[in-house]
Amino acid sequence: MKIGVIRKENATEVCCTCTMETFLEKVKRETKGKYISQLRERLPSLQGSENRFIHIDKIPRIYPVAEFRRTKDGSWKFKQYNGIVLVEVNHLSGLAEAELVKSKAALLPQTLAALVGSSGRSVKIWVRFSLPDGSLPDTEEQASLFHAQAYRVAVQCYQPLIPFPVTLKEPSLRQSFRMTVDETPYYHPEAAAFCLEQPVGLSDGTSFREQKRMEENPLARMELGYDSYHTLTVMYQAALRRALDTLEDWRRGDNLVPLLAPLAEECFKSGIPEEEAVYRTMKHFNYLQDETGLRATFHNVYTEMKGFGKRPSVTREQDTALRLEEFLKRRYEIRFNSMTDDLEYRERNSIRFSFTTLDKRARNSIAIHALKEGIQAWDRDIDRFLHSEYVPVYNPVEEYLYELGEWDRRDRIRELADRVVCRHPHWRDLFYRWFLSMVAHWLGRDKQHGNATTPVLIGPQGYRKSTFCRILLPPELRFGYTDSLDFSSKRDAERYLGRFFLVNLDEFDQISVHQQAFLKHLLQKPSASLRKPYGTSIIEMRRYASFIATSNHKDLLSDLSGNRRFICVEVTAPIDTNVSVNYSQLYAQAFHAVMHGERYWLDDTDEALLKESNEEFRQVSPLEHLLMSCFSIASPEAEDGEWLMAMDIFNHLQSKTREKLALGKLNHLGRLLKKWNVPNKRLGKGSLYYLKKVSDVEKV
Repeated sequence: MKIGVIRKENATEVCCTCTMETFLEKVKRETKGKYISQLRERLPSLQGSENRFIHIDKIPRIYPVAEFRRTKDGSWKFKQYNGIVLVEVNHLSGLAEAELVKSKAALLPQTLAALVGSSGRSVKIWVRFSLPDGSLPDTEEQASLFHAQAYRVAVQCYQPLIPFPVTLKEPSLRQSFRMTVDETPYYHPEAAAFCLEQPVGLSDGTSFREQKRMEENPLARMELGYDSYHTLTVMYQAALRRALDTLEDWRRGDNLVPLLAPLAEECFKSGIPEEEAVYRTMKHFNYLQDETGLRATFHNVYTEMKGFGKRPSVTREQDTALRLEEFLKRRYEIRFNSMTDDLEYRERNSIRFSFTTLDKRARNSIAIHALKEGIQAWDRDIDRFLHSEYVPVYNPVEEYLYELGEWDRRDRIRELADRVVCRHPHWRDLFYRWFLSMVAHWLGRDKQHGNATTPVLIGPQGYRKSTFCRILLPPELRFGYTDSLDFSSKRDAERYLGRFFLVNLDEFDQISVHQQAFLKHLLQKPSASLRKPYGTSIIEMRRYASFIATSNHKDLLSDLSGNRRFICVEVTAPIDTNVSVNYSQLYAQAFHAVMHGERYWLDDTDEALLKESNEEFRQVSPLEHLLMSCFSIASPEAEDGEWLMAMDIFNHLQSKTREKLALGKLNHLGRLLKKWNVPNKRLGKGSLYYLKKVSDVEKV
């Protein structure tokens, strides 16, 4: 079994492997730099701030789950699964609790190793798993399914044994942790393995839940932090109000002594800790002259009285609101997805790693759970909380982009474009601009214009054009991909602008001329103005969508003005989509370019190139075919041409065909003449065009 070790050297990742024994020997002794010791010393001062340990990148990362190798494009490819599940116990008080966790983990024969984490306040437990025959899955797909199930089994087995909560993480073959120092790591080389059958799919992950002791007082369940501070503030102000009601004539500036005893009684009845009540009283009244007397008064009242916290000073409504807020934040993670305009949730203490839509069924379940805990909250109370500022706003695409690492300066966008084999001389650069524009609009960099440019991949079936479009998005954002734009509903089509990241106009040649007119309108819209169902106001929805298209036929553009919105390329060979894509670096490059002000729009030169190259893919209408067979462009110096009005040209064309030409075709005829750059002059009765009639002999 090989353990992966990745460290950074001058912004470059260096990968190596070592045996289990070699790794444990390195763990026992710290390097000369003593970065881990420095981290443990600095960690208390870094918590709660945005500061970062400056030497954190000098501490290597350890990958025990599986072995990977680096490919030529800089990505990591699966090599071998080690059958190791990493169970983490974090947020311990120190080394004493860490050693306790190690001793508890050693009680199970499946524990291969247990060591203190780099922070000194965590423990990493290595658990062995295998198939019933003692082997391990061979492929990455099978290993991922096996590992996900193994992780759930490991948590179920170790959580009852360990007196601290296991930190639940999404099971991944690339799970890692920072290099650490532990002079006495636990290691059992002959550890037995949990045996699991190879699963065929992922379980729903709802079987395990951490049990918590139910307390009537929300303060007893709350962790220290802003929430408890806020709750205590409300409770203290309510107690102060009731104490002031007992002294009708007392005003700020009067002697504080008469107020102290009633205030201490109300704080005691409300369940506010004595020291907290003293501190808030001194702070509220700026009382510094007789701290000893104030403390003595509060202490005597707290000693004499009985029924601590039995008569809260807060109102029934305040108590319900506080209890409900504490319950929801303790049991659930709730966020508002600003892109989908939906509430999402997951249970905190369950092995459910993905967020799901908070639908009516989920809300009813939450309400029932609140009632079971003794919280007298109605459905409307829960809805008020869910649709308030207490629920944080979440944007999936911005979170993905801002969490990318530093770009390694390799041009991966143009490399991705090179997978499309074509004869277009400017395809790489045009695709690069389009890709930057897609990312720029995800970031909201241009709110006045939409990403109106659309690459169109043209080629036979089986050239993997649609597959190429699909792999442009990373797996984390692939939920924002669609290839089913419905032109029949303009309202739904406009809603796609804010719902999806990438829209594939599959079978672009099947879009009618009428639909293409609406499509051009859609491409250039910077936002969508919509009214929500049952809503009364029109809201402006931010645009995220960019467009790409595929087609099996070349004659697909109908706009006579130049079709500057489309990058049409003829694919001459199947696209290579089997090569892994380093998405983090791909999008890190685009993010770096956009944030550093690089141009992400097409300039006049680019649009001129598009107009010229797209002529090959323009549809030639029957009227244009007829015009080409009956007329040729005559130079103004030639004597064989004649000046004709559009109606004269139309009548001549009508005489050459048995089909009845509608008068509405006159406008289309005028646009064709303009596109041909036919010499013309303006008279009072209309425009004249200089053309030469083609005789039947010349046609032959």
